[in-house]
Amino acid sequence: MRRWFRFPNPVNEVAARTVAAGVVLQSLAFVVTGWRWLTIPLAFGFVARVLSGPTFSPLGRLATQVIVPRLPFAERPVPGPPKRFAQGIGAVLSVGGLVAAFAGAGTLARVLVAGIAVAASLEAVLGFCLGCTIFGWLMRVGIVPSSVCEACNDVRGRLAAAAAAQAAAAHVAAAQAPARGDALV
Repeated sequence: MRRWFRFPNPVNEVAARTVAAGVVLQSLAFVVTGWRWLTIPLAFGFVARVLSGPTFSPLGRLATQVIVPRLPFAERPVPGPPKRFAQGIGAVLSVGGLVAAFAGAGTLARVLVAGIAVAASLEAVLGFCLGCTIFGWLMRVGIVPSSVCEACNDVRGRLAAAAAAQAAAAHVAAAQAPARGDALV
């Protein structure tokens, strides 16, 4: 039972960005239509992802098990705790939007969900995780202890991993490229 309620660490950034794209679609659907029932799966998804990553989240499972394996991108592991923190912010905003929508405060609900759409768009399109950035700031000022995310503090380790991944990708690309004489045939 305990294994079901673990957040993955590390997290595949490709999967996180794919989930964010789904969140953008869900959020914009609500903002445009105002159909309050759309806030239910949005809020459920965020709460489920905070509790267990993709395990209980339909969108998380779709992203990790169906979409991402079919994408032509290599896995990019990133620390899990900042991603969980970001999902927690989304959970607070989406549950607030749900409560506001069903309490008749449609404008407030739309504002909260629009905030989710903006943050999720940054993640999906640019790879910029606003919640992760806030998490980093909280670590720097000492509100979040450094022990929560040792990988977040290990900049050299992340740089070395990124360099190794780039070198491996370049090696694979070079091996797949045709030889100079073959290109003219």
